[in-house]
Amino acid sequence: MANYHFVYKDVEGASTQWDDIQRKLGNLPPKPPAFKPPPFEPAPDPDSAPKDKSWIDAKTEDELDELEDDLDDDRFLEEYRKKRLAEMKEAAKASQAPQDVWMVVFLYKEGFPECGLLLRCLDELAIKYPATKFVKIISTECIPSYPDRNLSTLLVYHNGAVKANYVGLHSFGRRCTPEGVALVLCKSDPVLNDGQSGSEQAVLEGIRRQFIEKVVTEHEDDDEGGSSSD
Repeated sequence: MANYHFVYKDVEGASTQWDDIQRKLGNLPPKPPAFKPPPFEPAPDPDSAPKDKSWIDAKTEDELDELEDDLDDDRFLEEYRKKRLAEMKEAAKASQAPQDVWMVVFLYKEGFPECGLLLRCLDELAIKYPATKFVKIISTECIPSYPDRNLSTLLVYHNGAVKANYVGLHSFGRRCTPEGVALVLCKSDPVLNDGQSGSEQAVLEGIRRQFIEKVVTEHEDDDEGGSSSD
């Protein structure tokens, strides 16, 4: 009958009391370090990577539209808006107005009918209110990758701070007129100043009066047009 020889092997790295004594006496080599597997690191996930300004700027217009529908991180969107406003402020420094002078910055592009309409209104307001500074800048020269869908855009500055911003022609009502734009600009602050009226209140009253007169005139023209067609 065959003799079976069994060899019992303990867990790797384990040591007996006898082995420890022999190592102290120098009869056995030092105990090898216990095996430790490398720490687990999950594969990088592009969707979970931090999203910053460069991540937004790399998006196409269609991707930005989808992003507005799908992105739920309101804090990220708010931070992005703050960064955009900071960029706008930096871009306007070159044409900074003197202390206590209101400045209206128009972001536009050639070939956009909405920009042309608002530009005509601003040209008229610049003549009426010479004490207010009007500046026009091509949008992408002011802010790289500024989306065309945000045109036209008006930024209102006072003493180096952004006081208001108006994105899109719809901000100025159903009909974009110089009187309507003036009324919107002065809704919260005395942005427009003709340098002659003597007080901010007098300027505001004049703007309201001109707006009402414009609305009345348009209604009268519409009524006359309807009567002539009959």
